[in-house]
Amino acid sequence: MLKEVRVQLFDMIMCLSNALDLVNKDVVDHHKRVAYIATSIAAEAGLSKDDQNDIFMAGAMHDIGAITLAEKLKLKHYNLEFAQSHAELGYILLKDFKPFSKIASVIRYHHIPWDNGKGKDHKGEKVPLAAHILHIADRIEVQIDRSKDVLGQVGRITDQIRKDSGGKFIPQLVDAFLRVSGREYFWFDCTIPHLASVLSRSYKVVTMELDHKQLLNMARLFSQIVDFRSRFTATHSSGVATNAESLARLSSFSSDDCEKMLIAGYLHDLGKLAVPAEILDKKGPLTMDELHIVRAHTYHTYRILENIDHLYDINVWGAFHHERLDGSGYPFHQTGEDMPLGARIMAVADVLTATTEDRPYRAGMKKEQVVGILKQMGTKGLLDNNISLLAIDNYDELNEARMVSQSSTSREFEGFWHKLTEIMMED
Repeated sequence: MLKEVRVQLFDMIMCLSNALDLVNKDVVDHHKRVAYIATSIAAEAGLSKDDQNDIFMAGAMHDIGAITLAEKLKLKHYNLEFAQSHAELGYILLKDFKPFSKIASVIRYHHIPWDNGKGKDHKGEKVPLAAHILHIADRIEVQIDRSKDVLGQVGRITDQIRKDSGGKFIPQLVDAFLRVSGREYFWFDCTIPHLASVLSRSYKVVTMELDHKQLLNMARLFSQIVDFRSRFTATHSSGVATNAESLARLSSFSSDDCEKMLIAGYLHDLGKLAVPAEILDKKGPLTMDELHIVRAHTYHTYRILENIDHLYDINVWGAFHHERLDGSGYPFHQTGEDMPLGARIMAVADVLTATTEDRPYRAGMKKEQVVGILKQMGTKGLLDNNISLLAIDNYDELNEARMVSQSSTSREFEGFWHKLTEIMMED
């Protein structure tokens, strides 16, 4: 059983926030700035440190349910209509993961207007004060134009927020913001490129003792956020994780390392959050620019996870899944001597899974085709030939375990998509 790992909750949040911000330059650091603004208002309003921490975490992930690039960009407009769907989906994604269960409701209601007190409740449910703080912080952030001098924008932004006091926002929160807005450092912090370092020094960092189950659940959560954006990728990470764990076991890995391989499989495509869902669902051939975006995803996985020391093996095993032993892979062009066995296993697991799955441009391949690809890539020295042969020799066992795992994930995805459809109809 995997030993407990000390993980800074702040680092976990930053990993996910960084991944969410990758999709477009116009949303880079949006989550961090909202988190900063929200906690600044909460502190000025006299909320406790624990409440400030919850607000910080919620701010860092508040748009987690925005699936498409178009939706993310729409949320940058100050006056929004029909904005509840992504907030509801964020709630669905986070509510069952214990460390985030409390803030899930904050994210769920972060676009509910105060409406002169009517916003205390929404459809019979109490709206947390933290959600209203997140709402005003989000609407402040979208008004900041980072291409211009920020102090020259203060009057315009404060006038707009003051105008919406009582309507969109709780008056007492508007007053707290107006007091904060008179301090130049607040605006400078909102626009600096290294805001993450400011946040790490400014806010209480919670250290969690993650047992093997919690760490695995975190990895599964991350994979759902990545994969559930498209039905073509909905079960990919669960399939890769299962195949990787099975191959590790067949390669005589220890039980601890088999579990680490499973976690690495769930995290291997974290950087794919930088790939818009519109590209994932594209039926025709990708343009060169789109291909470049796709090929960057493994780089982003590696950079996102590398700041967590205790995830070093998991990161290397997962992020190197498109490297090839002859150096022809990407993005680091690792050669055989640079690739640990775990990364070699993950590369085979990814090919084995990807070839069997339906994609927008082709149906999943049959056993004979998959075996042929594995043989060819192993013989040419692209994949570890011993691992490729191991996968071929145990194909039926591996395929059965993969299908069971992906079938379970598929049911979760169908429930998620059914809920999405209901929400969109309500909106």
